[in-house]
Amino acid sequence: MIENRDLTLDDYLAMFRRRLKLILIPALLAPLVGFLISYAFTAKYTSQALVLVEGQKVPEGVVQPVVTADLAQRIATMQQQVLGRNRLQPIVEKRQRLFNGGKSLDDVLEDVRASVQIEPVVTDLSAIGNTGGRRKPGQGSAVPGFYVTFTTANPRDAQDVCNDLTSAILTEFQNSREAVAENTTAFISRQLEEAKRNLDEQDAKLAQFKRQYSGQLPGDEDNNWKALGTLNSQLDANTQTVNRAQQDKAYTESLLAQQLAAWKSAQGSTNPQSLETQLTTLQSQLLSLQARYTEDHPDVIKTKADIAEVKKRLAEVNAAAAKGPDPTLKASASEPPEIRQLRLQVHQYEDVLTQATREQKRLSDQIRNYQSRVAISPEVEEKYKQLTRDYDTAQKFYADLLAKRSTSEMATDMEKRQQGEQMHLLNAASLPESPSFPNRLLFAAGGLGGGLVIGLGLALWVELRDKSIRNEADVLASLQMPVLVALPWVTEDLPANGNGKFWNRYKSAGETNGEKVGV
Repeated sequence: MIENRDLTLDDYLAMFRRRLKLILIPALLAPLVGFLISYAFTAKYTSQALVLVEGQKVPEGVVQPVVTADLAQRIATMQQQVLGRNRLQPIVEKRQRLFNGGKSLDDVLEDVRASVQIEPVVTDLSAIGNTGGRRKPGQGSAVPGFYVTFTTANPRDAQDVCNDLTSAILTEFQNSREAVAENTTAFISRQLEEAKRNLDEQDAKLAQFKRQYSGQLPGDEDNNWKALGTLNSQLDANTQTVNRAQQDKAYTESLLAQQLAAWKSAQGSTNPQSLETQLTTLQSQLLSLQARYTEDHPDVIKTKADIAEVKKRLAEVNAAAAKGPDPTLKASASEPPEIRQLRLQVHQYEDVLTQATREQKRLSDQIRNYQSRVAISPEVEEKYKQLTRDYDTAQKFYADLLAKRSTSEMATDMEKRQQGEQMHLLNAASLPESPSFPNRLLFAAGGLGGGLVIGLGLALWVELRDKSIRNEADVLASLQMPVLVALPWVTEDLPANGNGKFWNRYKSAGETNGEKVGV
């Protein structure tokens, strides 16, 4: 190939025609070689089973499923569980052909794990739910089923192991759903018991608080204010009654004193009965004064002096009477009715004052009690709100758990009755009739491709090494001189003449466009 010039399509076609045999020979021999090489590999047989996944038969609006994880994730989890040593070892030990070549149990288990594939079947129809609604944005597409495939050197072993693995997956699926439902119900039941204990404790605290602060709760504040107003009114009325009774008593006592003075003057100062009456009157008056005044009051001091004077006179009269009878010292007639009536009124007023004073004290105590209730109402209200808030929270939590337990129990019963999501074996593991590896046609196709690449590489290599001049462009690129004349191509079949050797000599240069060039 002459360098330093641009090649055209005609140049490439000329190269292909010149090196056609060099390209075709490797391209034809390589597929045969690839087909023969495929027999050097151990044949592998693949068995496949199809499992159909059906949604729950009860609408989700009636019973919510307890298992909400994506089915593809659950299938991957089940695959790891089924391929665990405890589950996989019994399946492998029944097939002695898997131990060919002196493999150990661990090696065989690893080979089986590497040969198992679970591929979900995702279709356009799987994006539509049971209710006919479209799949929400961002939600994973549904999986209507999945394939379980297993590849090994023996077709019967491939079918048996695939069947065993599929059965183990179906069993694990059903057991896992029931276990999740039962565990969920048991967990919610335990939480419900704790919530009930907490609710009972909050209820007991609230009842104890109501008993402790009875009449001081936020709802009793208005009643306390009303009761406090009523008690203040009653206290005012009672105070007025006490003042009236005191005034009436004082007035009656003054009248009684006047009546006694007049009656005593009529009876004489030496009459023992009159002196005793005076003494009694003065003592009553002293008691009344002491109830209103202190001991330093002038009236109290004067009354005490009068009592002492009367007692002295009464002692003298009694001493004189002990020495001998004296007609002048005989008891006089009894007090008149007016004085007795006044004394009765005084005693009545004293009873009224005693009762009114007692009532006044009772009302004052009740007023102080209600005032203390009103004073601590904000603090009691804050504590009460905190208790009621905790109680309402505990009650709401208990109600939510109760509803969740009912839902979980329904879901558990649905799983036990096999009304939830189910897996069914749609196609059992097939017995492979032909090996899945090696694919001899694929090996032959690979050989064809490799042969073409080799042939094209050889043709390119030969062309790169060929420096022949075949056309005007090669002359210009090689000699950098113009072409003076172009002669037509003359083959060896022309009649012999004197110039035959000349044409044969130029023919050895090789030309494809039917012309000879010269300079």
